[in-house]
Amino acid sequence: MIKQTCIGLLALSLLCVSSCSINPATGGADIVTMSEEKEIRIGREMHEKILESTPIYQSEELQAYVESVGRKIAKTSDRPDLDYHFTIIDSPDINAFALPGGYLYINRGLMGYLNNEAQLAAVLAHEIAHVTARHAVRQKSAQTGASVLSVLSVLTTGSTVVGDVTALWSTAAVVGYGREMELEADSFGAQYLFNAGYDPQAMVEVIGVLKDQERFSRYRAREEGKKPQSYHGVFSTHPRNDQRLQGVIAKAGTLPEDAKGLTNEDQFREKINGLIYGVNYDLIAGKPSDKNRFTHSRLGFTLVFPDEWAVENQRSAIIGTADDQSATLTLEVTRLKEQLAPDEYIMQRLGVDLLTRSEPLKQYSLIGHTGIKLPEKKGEHPIRMAVFYQGSRVYLFTGKVTNATEDVDYDDLFVSSIRSFRPTRSAKRPTPKAKTIRYVKANERTTFAALAKHVKIGRYSEEQLRLLNGYYPRGEPKPGEWIKIVQ
Repeated sequence: MIKQTCIGLLALSLLCVSSCSINPATGGADIVTMSEEKEIRIGREMHEKILESTPIYQSEELQAYVESVGRKIAKTSDRPDLDYHFTIIDSPDINAFALPGGYLYINRGLMGYLNNEAQLAAVLAHEIAHVTARHAVRQKSAQTGASVLSVLSVLTTGSTVVGDVTALWSTAAVVGYGREMELEADSFGAQYLFNAGYDPQAMVEVIGVLKDQERFSRYRAREEGKKPQSYHGVFSTHPRNDQRLQGVIAKAGTLPEDAKGLTNEDQFREKINGLIYGVNYDLIAGKPSDKNRFTHSRLGFTLVFPDEWAVENQRSAIIGTADDQSATLTLEVTRLKEQLAPDEYIMQRLGVDLLTRSEPLKQYSLIGHTGIKLPEKKGEHPIRMAVFYQGSRVYLFTGKVTNATEDVDYDDLFVSSIRSFRPTRSAKRPTPKAKTIRYVKANERTTFAALAKHVKIGRYSEEQLRLLNGYYPRGEPKPGEWIKIVQ
């Protein structure tokens, strides 16, 4: 057996050597077995899965703007002939990522915290660099909970990611690469910025934006007695004053003293004005229909199960079952015996070591949390989990797929039902209106503390306004300066 294994490894090594290609960005040899054509095909299949499972921000004007900035950078890159695709994901999370073959994504949540076009270009340049350097293809593995997911095998076959989009969100392409590849992306990205007429220092500015987010996250965690959530994604591996980072950016070039790099603040402000901030309630409204609504009069709650699903009120749970028995959504009710945050309840009480696509829930005066528990065994499907607190009562949702039917997005069905859950006394409560980012000019009396009194975005209104405007944790806007507020 050992002899056979060694022969297999030797054969694989010979195959890799015989399939070396020159990396267009590094100029070095890539020991991979994938052609550019296959890389593009796999990226396209992944992109189609993203579009099926992820809400896309609906603004033709903003989409066109991001594309114009992205293509300006791409033309100066080491793979200018690649057909690049830029997509804005309708999510408040702060992230950006790239898939093989030129498919790039930026969350609207990250865009809201940027302050000019050069910073947007820096984010896109970093992600374009991941594509030009073929990082997704070169990456050997990405950590997924307790197991290791081989990105190379995923990309080669396409089956794992394309068959199950949940796995895609755990790959290095989405959560970030190792320190060396991230630094390499900074180096190439800074060069692309310089080539396109932007100051490469914009990349350092973006890192400052993200580090302020991490700093606020730690502050909030201390205030609420929780564990801080570290940022994972673009630029995540950098400290603010990273000497190696400063070095690779300096190599990109320095603009003449009498020449100022492109920032296009006015154009950026025009495009970002009106961007949705926080939860986009339009994604929730109207999904699903009331055709299969279940109401529990004694416990006082109501929710909508997917159409055509059978709903059974058992002694210990309410169970919705697909008509073909392919999936179930179970709702259990229990008591909260100790003070735990909803996410901690899932992790500690339900024994979940890793929760992917984790996000807090807040709807109809209820607080909660949801996420996906990855499968423990090969062949099993991910499990959608969610909890809501109502006083001392805990509502626990578990969405399981037992025998998947092709072309059915089960997780979307689970999330839609979870989002429809509410107390019966609030059944006629209208869907809240999404808040948006608006620009105003500061005057001599403008302070973030004063603005926070008129901006209803929660307990940390002042801190959020500072983060949006690049003034965290201190400082005040200057008279005549354009600043962002939330309405």
